[in-house]
Amino acid sequence: MKQLSALPAALAGAVVAGVLAATSGIASAHHSFAMFDAMHPKEISGTVKEFRFVSPHTILIVTVKGEGGVDKDWILEGGAPGLLMREGMTSKSLKPGDEITVTINPLHSGAEGGSYQPAQVRFKDGRPVAAPKED
Repeated sequence: MKQLSALPAALAGAVVAGVLAATSGIASAHHSFAMFDAMHPKEISGTVKEFRFVSPHTILIVTVKGEGGVDKDWILEGGAPGLLMREGMTSKSLKPGDEITVTINPLHSGAEGGSYQPAQVRFKDGRPVAAPKED
């Protein structure tokens, strides 16, 4: 009878191991930046539509004048809020209507989007958005 009671425990262990193995790929894929083209940075200029200072990644939406004068929203992914804060960027660094220039790593797909780093975001007049903390 003891052998029969060990079977459910072994089955449960196998199921847990299978779930962990299946989901570990999802976690590592989430943190991949493979969708962005770091070899061909691109500079875009436009107006901040929205800045979400949220975990796990900040989101910056910039309205850029496209070909023919058509506005296009570029969705940019940044680091976690804690990382941006260490580089001098806060939830109040950008607000809707701010005119900025950003050097991004664009999406490989060619869609309007990419990743950004705080040091690569400047106001229209050239001032950096991120203000590094003084030591």
